[in-house]
Amino acid sequence: MRHESAVLAQDLDRIPSSDRRPAQFAGGIAGSVARAVLDLSAGTVTAAADVACPPERLYRMLVTAERERWWGSPETYAMREWSAELRTGGSWRVLVCFGDGRRLPASGRFLEFDPPEKIVQTRRYEFDHPTLGRRETRVTYLIQPRERGAHLTVFHEGFRGFDEAAAEHAVGWERVLGWLEAYARAVNDEERRWQ
Repeated sequence: MRHESAVLAQDLDRIPSSDRRPAQFAGGIAGSVARAVLDLSAGTVTAAADVACPPERLYRMLVTAERERWWGSPETYAMREWSAELRTGGSWRVLVCFGDGRRLPASGRFLEFDPPEKIVQTRRYEFDHPTLGRRETRVTYLIQPRERGAHLTVFHEGFRGFDEAAAEHAVGWERVLGWLEAYARAVNDEERRWQ
């Protein structure tokens, strides 16, 4: 049985090693099912996935308005009106748009850029999030090259004392990385067709 939901760090050793192996994606791109691990004592969520595109391309997918093309689904929400000052200290903002018409803003600052390997940014909901309120958190994206793409690790911190929010965001990161994997695969396939 494949474990496709977030796990607590203390439970990671209980997952059979066979369920931790990379899976094969359609089209023969090797990767892994996105999985998030919670460390409630540290207040962190770590999620990772293999993505079928070069690190430079993945980096652009994470910091430009291209986010609007892949981050979301009709069943959940969509990101709209992404704007960002792509420099250390620059701000970013996006509207989280739900099917019921709600448009809720989120924003933050970029703390570090190291293209195409690392992005560090703060994140805060500009509304009273049900489990996190308006608490500012910090997200680090680490991108490592792989033979047929890139490996993305997301380290999201700032959940100490907000266990329910951490669990919710862990499941959310798994979903988001799943959207990203599918989008990157499609973009990579399309770009290769034109070469």
